Amino acid sequence: MIHRTRKIRIVILLALALAQATFVSGKATLPKLISDGMVLQRNAEVKIWGWANAGEKVAIAFGGSVYTTSANGSGEWEVELSGLSAGGPYQMMILSDDTITINNILVGDVWVCSGQSNMELSMERARPLYQEEIAKAQNPYIRYFEVPKTYDFKGPRGDLSGGQWQSPGPESVLSFSAVAYFFALELFDTYGVPVGLINTSLGGSPAEAWISEEALKPFPEHYREVQRFKDDSLIVQIETQDKARIEKWYRDLNSLDAGYRDPDNLWYGAELNTSGWREMMVPGYWAGEEIGKVNGVVWFRKEVQVPASEAGQPARLLMGRIVDADSVFVNGVFVGATSYQYPPRRYTIPPGVLKAGKNIITVRVISNIGEGGFVADKPYELITAGSTIGLKGPWKYQLGATMAPLASQTFIRWKPAGLYNAMLAPLLNYRIKGVIWYQGESNTQRAEEYKELFPALIRDWRANWGRESLPFLFVQLANFMETGSGPSDSDWARLREAQLETLALPHTGMAVAIDIGEWNDIHPLNKKDVGKRLALAARRVAYGEQQVVPSGPLFQSMEVRGDKAVIAFSNTGSGLVSRGGEELRHFAIAGADRQFVWAEARIEGDQVTAWSDKVPKPVAVRYAWADNPEGANLYNKEGLPASPFRTDEWKD
Repeated sequence: MIHRTRKIRIVILLALALAQATFVSGKATLPKLISDGMVLQRNAEVKIWGWANAGEKVAIAFGGSVYTTSANGSGEWEVELSGLSAGGPYQMMILSDDTITINNILVGDVWVCSGQSNMELSMERARPLYQEEIAKAQNPYIRYFEVPKTYDFKGPRGDLSGGQWQSPGPESVLSFSAVAYFFALELFDTYGVPVGLINTSLGGSPAEAWISEEALKPFPEHYREVQRFKDDSLIVQIETQDKARIEKWYRDLNSLDAGYRDPDNLWYGAELNTSGWREMMVPGYWAGEEIGKVNGVVWFRKEVQVPASEAGQPARLLMGRIVDADSVFVNGVFVGATSYQYPPRRYTIPPGVLKAGKNIITVRVISNIGEGGFVADKPYELITAGSTIGLKGPWKYQLGATMAPLASQTFIRWKPAGLYNAMLAPLLNYRIKGVIWYQGESNTQRAEEYKELFPALIRDWRANWGRESLPFLFVQLANFMETGSGPSDSDWARLREAQLETLALPHTGMAVAIDIGEWNDIHPLNKKDVGKRLALAARRVAYGEQQVVPSGPLFQSMEVRGDKAVIAFSNTGSGLVSRGGEELRHFAIAGADRQFVWAEARIEGDQVTAWSDKVPKPVAVRYAWADNPEGANLYNKEGLPASPFRTDEWKD
């Protein structure tokens, strides 16, 4: 911290600077970002701003200098710092009618981290992969600020409703965005400079929610939505109707549920007679069972044997993922619940619940709409101190109640411009190094629009930050959903194409993630590799390291030579390779009939030649063009995967 004699000198300078000022009773206030623990951007013009009474004098002491200004007629004031070198911690003093002291300030690089749930996904959620990293999270030169999640359609807000800067520790890091944290670690390890992360993200949010009203004018449908939702009474009406409809559905469900009907024979009871119950293999979905595709409640029970040495001890219960909601009981004791399908089910069994020998696990599953059940390829285990008991296999089940499907609520918070106004606009005065972005899943059914919408978002942010060259780095959608047996079209592939084409904007970079997703989870846990790949892009785009290979191979051009197609790439790095030394996979080729078939392909220098005996006159090639191009294996020698691409522009 600042030495005592220096602090006294600064106080004297502040007093002299304001000696002639006439104060109006009042107190200067600061935005939430300008607070203890903040990171200021190095080597840049940095704005410090706030509010006071109109005309009030304000002085700021930082880094041995004193800056003075006055609040304007609206009570707004600002000063600009420049020439800040990386370092810290420092202290800042702000004097008006009183003195505000800001402690533990670092100077380094500040990154805004935004998007939807895969940016939002926390280290806690990814904990199974990163136990060691969490235990070692002790870097005081990384700071993290979580923007409160809210929306506003009436216009940009001037400040956030809350938030504070945090340093990572084994407990605090659990709430950090995993992608953002690993990105920061890579940058710190590379440059040894403090890193500030401002996480402004919201699960499920589409791109249009993050674009200003003005920038949405070329998108009439979205612009009309902004105007529509400026009406508070409409929002209240929708929320009231949704709440009443959903509460009635659950109220009816609970009243109809046979598992709750008889208080003397509740279906989560340890001694329940289940002789008439059917059996079903878990994981799986009950649509293929005797009860068929029904919505409502289905109860599941399984008997497990616990060693006497583990009786009475606490334990962990992993129930994979369940569609849609669940409540879980062990020996009649409630151990946890999850209200929607996406989170992993990780429950703690408290001491005294497990018994030696026979134990009963009961899961009450609610299916709102679609097919209910247990997601495959997830962990289903009872873990004690001394053993792991697998829970996959036959479970007894019984239908508790049947209901009509429950339509989703109206997610008003995702409507156009709302998140921009409330979660981005308050950041625009804060000088940053760049942006990392992980979003697109919610726009996959509108991939053609995304080709215009996403670049519009980037231009909008740059314009409102006042920096045309603001580095903007993004993650291409990971592989997801089941694989197909043959070439086909894909909304996810088309959205990836829109992301790829966005690289035409200057000062952008893309991390390809088609090899680190999970087929059965839209929220893959491997966020360390995502952070590393974003950091590679940052080193090239934001830090100017021209020798760095920022990504895997990117399609550049195609030339037809006889019955073969020759594809050229950029970002080949040290050369193209087939991962694992196997034949190239996931290349498809078509002639004028537009019928794609799998192609043979081989690497020839920095190019790939593709062909098929079924296509004597090729006109188009596609690579990794699928929701989940599992097995796509074209990489550069730096170990980075090639981006999916197509050479055609066929719309059907």
